[in-house]
Amino acid sequence: MAQILLGLGSNVAREHHLRAGINALKKLDAQLILSPVYQSAAVGFDGDDFYNCVVCLNADIDLAGLVLWVATIEQQYGRLKNEPRFSAKTLDIDILTFDQLVGVFDAVTLPREEILHSAFVLKPLFDLCPQASHPVMKQTYEALWLEFDVNSPQVLTQVFI
Repeated sequence: MAQILLGLGSNVAREHHLRAGINALKKLDAQLILSPVYQSAAVGFDGDDFYNCVVCLNADIDLAGLVLWVATIEQQYGRLKNEPRFSAKTLDIDILTFDQLVGVFDAVTLPREEILHSAFVLKPLFDLCPQASHPVMKQTYEALWLEFDVNSPQVLTQVFI
């Protein structure tokens, strides 16, 4: 059983696509725990605000299988395979961590860099699993959030969907 942290986001029909992504993940026959959902501005392009959350799941799946599953879910909900990184997204699912793996596996860099630089990832991690440790930094998500630059221009608003 792998412990997996996923970041989910959408800025196109946000509530619909976020719910659809979560419901699709439930089909993995895994234990799911969800963070609160936050609204944040688009990063790297002018676009509508995103809804973001983090999902913790314990699933009997290997990383290669998860990569394929995530790509299938994203494509099912309108994500184009070669769209620009900084663009509108119907559904974006990022593998943040997979157990405590560190490195590049199946074209996925673990842990995902955005954990340390993006409030829309780190705050939900703090909410969901504050005592879990970042695989590289060896600090808890609570400690990392408390050290996060409070003067950062990243503004989060908790939303209820």
